[in-house]
Amino acid sequence: MHFDPREQAALRAVGLDTDDLREAADLVREAVQEDADELAAFFADGGTFYSDMEMAHSASDVVEHEVDHVDLYTHGASLRGYLKFDSWGVPIESGRVLSEDVVELTLGPTVDSRVRFARDEADL
Repeated sequence: MHFDPREQAALRAVGLDTDDLREAADLVREAVQEDADELAAFFADGGTFYSDMEMAHSASDVVEHEVDHVDLYTHGASLRGYLKFDSWGVPIESGRVLSEDVVELTLGPTVDSRVRFARDEADL
């Protein structure tokens, strides 16, 4: 079960028993896996993507990237992975689907920010 002890205590305080907590944990795990699957499908073909990533020495609010691939894994409520661009990459610390056309990834060291990605820059 991925709920920490404080969360478990709070959930028990509102009336959930151990079976309820397990069911809730399973539902969270399934939702995270569904998000991971959708994010992987979004980046599956690689190619050109646009983002609102802040880049040094860039005058534009929208940045163009060539994405090689994305590698995602889940554990409980965690979604992690790696986003590989054509010449560099960055760890993924979390992610979510915002719409059919836009996703948001929380990127780790070197970026340390939430970044939205789209196939069409107009969608940002």
